[in-house]
Amino acid sequence: MADSGNEQIGESSSSRKRSRRQKLCNRHSVEQIQQLETFFKECPHPDENQRRQLSREIGLDPKQIKFWFQNKRTQTKALSERADNNTLKTENERFHCENMAMREALKNIICPHCDGPPPGEEERRRNLEKMKMANQRLRDEHERISNLISSFVGRSFAMTSQLAPQNNVGSLSSSSDESLVSQNIVGSPIENPNNVRGNSTAIIPPPSLPPSPPPPPFEENEEIRVDREKSIIFGTVISATDEIVELLQMNEPIWIKSQIDGRYFINRESYEKIYPKPNQAYKSAARIESSKESGVVTMTAIELIQIFLDPVRYMNMFPTIVTKARTIEVVDTENFGGSVQLMYEKLHILSPLVGARDFFFIRCCRQLDPTTWTMVDVSFDNLREIQSGGPSQSWKFPSGCVIQDLGNGKSMVTWLEHVYVDDKTHTNRLYRDLVCGRQAFGAKRWIITLQRMSDRHNFAMGANNHDLGGVIGEPEGKQNVMQISQRMVKSFCEILSMGDSLDFPTSSEMTNSGVRVSFRKNEDISQPKGLIVTAATSIWLPLSFDTVFNFFKDDKTRTQWDVLTNGNAVGELARIPTGFFPGNCISIIQPYVPKENNMLLLQETNIDPTGAFIIYAPIDLATVTSIINGADTTQIPILPSGLIISPDGRLAADRDGNGISQTGSLLTVAFQILVSANTNTNSISKQQNMEAVATVHTLLSSTVQKIKVALDCTD
Repeated sequence: MADSGNEQIGESSSSRKRSRRQKLCNRHSVEQIQQLETFFKECPHPDENQRRQLSREIGLDPKQIKFWFQNKRTQTKALSERADNNTLKTENERFHCENMAMREALKNIICPHCDGPPPGEEERRRNLEKMKMANQRLRDEHERISNLISSFVGRSFAMTSQLAPQNNVGSLSSSSDESLVSQNIVGSPIENPNNVRGNSTAIIPPPSLPPSPPPPPFEENEEIRVDREKSIIFGTVISATDEIVELLQMNEPIWIKSQIDGRYFINRESYEKIYPKPNQAYKSAARIESSKESGVVTMTAIELIQIFLDPVRYMNMFPTIVTKARTIEVVDTENFGGSVQLMYEKLHILSPLVGARDFFFIRCCRQLDPTTWTMVDVSFDNLREIQSGGPSQSWKFPSGCVIQDLGNGKSMVTWLEHVYVDDKTHTNRLYRDLVCGRQAFGAKRWIITLQRMSDRHNFAMGANNHDLGGVIGEPEGKQNVMQISQRMVKSFCEILSMGDSLDFPTSSEMTNSGVRVSFRKNEDISQPKGLIVTAATSIWLPLSFDTVFNFFKDDKTRTQWDVLTNGNAVGELARIPTGFFPGNCISIIQPYVPKENNMLLLQETNIDPTGAFIIYAPIDLATVTSIINGADTTQIPILPSGLIISPDGRLAADRDGNGISQTGSLLTVAFQILVSANTNTNSISKQQNMEAVATVHTLLSSTVQKIKVALDCTD
């Protein structure tokens, strides 16, 4: 009875549908429906004007046309959804069948190597032993790379105790996995600092290795390790770049303006809320230095980026700041929209009293838009332990600069310095104010040096040269003189890092640091071969640094302090400007020494708001002639001496109370003398060494005394 009832209901519903279609056909002719179907294909949503026009053409009421189109759209949508549902249902059934087939296949899986059952407990144990051996192989590789890196810093470096494997199996399996995928740019695993900091227990000896040799490295695992390594480096660089760009756009409360000297520095509390550094441990005696500065540089953005990526050009651009620079590994040059490389640099201030700062960091140069570039330096966690054994532990938070090309051969450079320094030896009292006041290594010094050296580069490439007596006629000769002078300046700046020096202290540390003497055996063709002794001292003078510079720059007062002139007058034979300020130039000076007309002096002088220098070297007339005529300057040995003048960093109010000034200056005097042309230091007796020390000490002391008398600054 129920079935017959359902059949009657189905027949009645189908009959109702047929009756509705019949009514529709009766209501609209076949020709009208065809016209509506054709128009629907072209425009399924006609507006009111189109419906009226269609009404006139086919003879139907506009409301009828409106309702017909609504019904047609509903019918079309329902048919489309029904077709999609059928397709998805078929696809789902196919996936279900494949899933069931894969489950059945997994029940009968066999080992592809031995046609045996799936790996069991014994096989997993063997795999664990293989992982142990692979881990040990990677540790040996790490030790080899560590020795390689130590050559860049000139000291030995050993693995930390946290790299030793643990005894129990559970911890070994987890630590092995971490070691296999740990990230290290130079190609060997260094444990994550998060794990190191959490485990400070005693060293546990490694387990004994099985007698079988370790298996060969797995190429697939190596590729995965490198990819993982690069991904972490890129993540670090992207985060550092974003931080640099954001910081340079912020003001208060991140940046605070000093009421003493007007410089900006970072508010630590506000900074750490926005950019927390959970892995960074701070020591109470350490310092965090931060500063920013902007300036226009007479070079394009592309030129500056190329200099930053080339360690040699980078050192030549900042000879008074960067002593050493090396590219340890180029990480990427194509896939990141710029260049990413691991670098090492040593920074210094021009005095042997201030220790150098060693940095290992990632440098990324990246283009943000058609006119803007960034150069970002940031220290990397995996190399933290390498920096813990030197005289100072230096760490770079995201630092660098944003360069905006101005389109006229100039660029606007905004520089940010943000470093952590833990000096193990206290800075000498003379330089404490200059270093701790963010003046020695701050952003302003980088910007001013960049401006000064870009001007020097443009003067070298252009024709803005002035020759007093027509000694240097051709532009090639002038460029040759500028090249050897730049090498002289760089060589002099490098010798002021006197780590292996002998100290001769004085009784007054407030005004004099004493004399420091060091020996070195030189075999480089850029300087005379043999044993060279260097002596340097730094003193405080109650005069402004520009006053002291003008005294040394004046040829008329040179006889009062320069021992090379033997008290005779000097004359300037030629001058090549290296900047717009008259004091920035290269000179060839001739001392009027009787019967020694062949001895000349090559000298470069420079002054800017951060300090000044006068660097010179004796050179004979024949060598000067060959330089002017285009000889290879790299083959000419030169042994420079000189003077470095800088503000003392002690700020005080003007007498009128209108501002802050620095009335004192710091003077560093350094001499170099060739003791013996014999490169075999063993053949030089101890008495000869002591005689050389006594000679250079007397020479330096007498020069300093003459300077004090001439400047009326005696004790």
